[in-house]
Amino acid sequence: MRTYAIGDLQGCAHEARLLIERIADDARQHGPEAPRILFVGDLINRGPDSLSALRRMKALSEADPGRVEALLGNHDLHLIAVAAGAQRASRSDTLEEILAAPDRDDLVAWLRQRPLAMFVDAHLLVHAGVAPQWDAAQTMALAHEVESALRGPDWIDFLREMYGNEPDRWDEGLRGSARLRCIVNALTRMRLCAPDGRMDFLHKESGQGPQGSDLLPWFDLPQRRTRDVTVVFGHWSALGLVLRPNLVGLDSGCVWGGKLTAVCLDDRSLLQVDCPEYREHSGKQ
Repeated sequence: MRTYAIGDLQGCAHEARLLIERIADDARQHGPEAPRILFVGDLINRGPDSLSALRRMKALSEADPGRVEALLGNHDLHLIAVAAGAQRASRSDTLEEILAAPDRDDLVAWLRQRPLAMFVDAHLLVHAGVAPQWDAAQTMALAHEVESALRGPDWIDFLREMYGNEPDRWDEGLRGSARLRCIVNALTRMRLCAPDGRMDFLHKESGQGPQGSDLLPWFDLPQRRTRDVTVVFGHWSALGLVLRPNLVGLDSGCVWGGKLTAVCLDDRSLLQVDCPEYREHSGKQ
């Protein structure tokens, strides 16, 4: 089975359909087995057809469990929180169709069951990043902590406490909502970090820290403990496509007029679909 990872859809349902068709064609050239397709999060929001994108991903996942899976990104978590009444929608959201849909509760329930991290064939997949203090095993364990909270009976209370930029650095002593919030922020929001691992949430319009600052992309921190595995992530459209021996960045700005990207994790072959500029880039990602 060939495995393909796809970057942020953000409601670009048409482009997702085209890319999945290209993946199916590519996989057929290598054998009869259907491909495994893994989305790195942000299925919805900002794009033109979030409802269709979400319905399609849910249908694909339920039709063949384990072969099609999607991580939770920050926009996906935001939808769950808004639908639950734990957070207000923002002016830049394009979630109205989902929130008004007759199957809204089923869609949100499906999203709540999605993972925040996956480990597949020596690849660690997350939406945004990995705290430098974590190795792959700890990343998976901490992701499971959040997943348990999101799937548990007090999930709405968890969502009410999920928002905020503090604590901005992982500490093993963190407990309760502060611990879960720090995990969520690393896995779904992180881009730049200070040398001590403190996460910066202000700068998002560039692929590097501001001139004169000591901020680095999280994956360039020299003490990062996940250097022994390949980390696959999205979330950072200003960074664009990244292909390194131990790093795959897949957010190539689909909703901003870039491309929707898939990478075959078996051989690093690249599949892309051009996208219209559905949203004018203003730093909001």
